[in-house]
Amino acid sequence: MSEQSPEQKPDNPEQTDTPATEQAFLNQLRQNIDTVDSQIHTLINNRARLAQQVATVKKEHVANSKDASIRNPIFYRPEREAQVLKAVMARNEGPISDEKMARLFREIMSVCLDLEAPQRIAFLGPVGTFTHAAALKHFGKAADTVPMTTITDVFREVEAGTAMYGVVPVENSSEGVVNHTLDGFLSSSLKIIGEVELPIHQNFLVAQHTKVDSLSRIYSHQQSLAQCRHWLDVNFPNIERVAVSSNGEAARRLKNEWHSAAIAGDVAAAEYDLHKLYSNIEDNPSNTTRFLIIGHEAIAPSGQDKTSIVVSAHDKAGALIEILKPLSYHGVSMTSIETRPERPNKWAYVFFIDMDGHIQDPNVSAAVADIKPLVKDLRVLGSYPKAVL
Repeated sequence: MSEQSPEQKPDNPEQTDTPATEQAFLNQLRQNIDTVDSQIHTLINNRARLAQQVATVKKEHVANSKDASIRNPIFYRPEREAQVLKAVMARNEGPISDEKMARLFREIMSVCLDLEAPQRIAFLGPVGTFTHAAALKHFGKAADTVPMTTITDVFREVEAGTAMYGVVPVENSSEGVVNHTLDGFLSSSLKIIGEVELPIHQNFLVAQHTKVDSLSRIYSHQQSLAQCRHWLDVNFPNIERVAVSSNGEAARRLKNEWHSAAIAGDVAAAEYDLHKLYSNIEDNPSNTTRFLIIGHEAIAPSGQDKTSIVVSAHDKAGALIEILKPLSYHGVSMTSIETRPERPNKWAYVFFIDMDGHIQDPNVSAAVADIKPLVKDLRVLGSYPKAVL
């Protein structure tokens, strides 16, 4: 009598527990997905070819221009990208959320822009900081993001043309304004060409070799430590908290230490291959930081814009009230105002004012024109699209 052969196992483990009719339906769904993937692939490449054609037209326009001031084509158009992303969110019907769909398009646009002309973006480093995350959020992962040591270095890199654009933090909803960024505009002719709003979610990070039961030190930037103070008091009240220059630096230090943890964001966790022991530990879940995109060119209206100005006021009583009256008169909504010393003058101050609208809007233009005779100096730092994502 011949020996029975062992029972053959199916190639696909799913087939073991899945009835034949359901398996056939799953196979058909997968074929449909493959068909859609192929269509998406074709359309993305079609979009990329159109982007290359746009680049060719722009280069030819500059080459044929008789205007000596036009030397290089401008490939990155913040107002156009804002309009595209808003259109993506407006026509989205789900099941993917509006924001996630816009993020998908953001990456497609980033790759297409890279085909037109690679974009070098300077940001306040090191790698893994929230400013790094803001740069990736705004320009996409195809951009060449380059970390700078200080905010001053970011301004200098863009002024010199070594980087096309820069990303710097300007204010946090919990900790307030970043004075170094405001001061950078006082000595620079660069313009604000965009903004990014980034929800700040802090994570408690450890490395693979970390001995969690023996933790004795927690690294982070002083602002992040402050933003997580209550959570730390409850969960790790007796562990030393060490403030370092950035969250990226905090994450980097774990590479060589087995008894330390770091507080940082998702980008730092991915960059330094760290494990999230706890996620979203910030005391204020709505904590958000606003970042500015700096560059050289003026930006056309997008339809939903902000304008930023810096004003040097006369040293007299009621000077600020006098400055703000034209905004009220012309129906311009002021979104923020900050004060900084006017160096090197002692006891003199400048005001940074953000308002809704574009400088080409009649009411904004009229309000700015009315303010100019009332002050020592007024400079429009830029009109730019409001943050979309």
